[in-house]
Amino acid sequence: MNLDLPEQLQRGLLVTGRSLLGLYFVVPGLAKIFQFSATGDYMAQHGVPAIPLLLVLTILVQVGGGVCLAIGYRAQLVALLLAGLTLLINLFMHDFWNVYEGTSQAHETQNFIKNLGIMAGLLVVAGTAKPRAAT
Repeated sequence: MNLDLPEQLQRGLLVTGRSLLGLYFVVPGLAKIFQFSATGDYMAQHGVPAIPLLLVLTILVQVGGGVCLAIGYRAQLVALLLAGLTLLINLFMHDFWNVYEGTSQAHETQNFIKNLGIMAGLLVVAGTAKPRAAT
């Protein structure tokens, strides 16, 4: 079944989706600033190397990339960058196949799967050309 949505509605849906995906990165990126030490401790528990550098880079990519995605600036490139970051976060931080004291494997599994869904949305944005202007 092809809905054949009007181009104006398609644009609105794309902007809304990009904005929500962008918000998904901006909010945690800002939270990492205010919880820098606790986030660093969590990263250390998972064996992440070069924590201060990688945490600052993560914050910059999450906040900057989230804003760029939300406003549509270089959205396809930014979506690919954020998909890569999400994959790395999944592999290092939501590694449910490892057991860490004080963490729940079920919670990490849920985060891992959720992040796969976020990656899917980012890949759709990366693979979607902007709709043409209405004629």
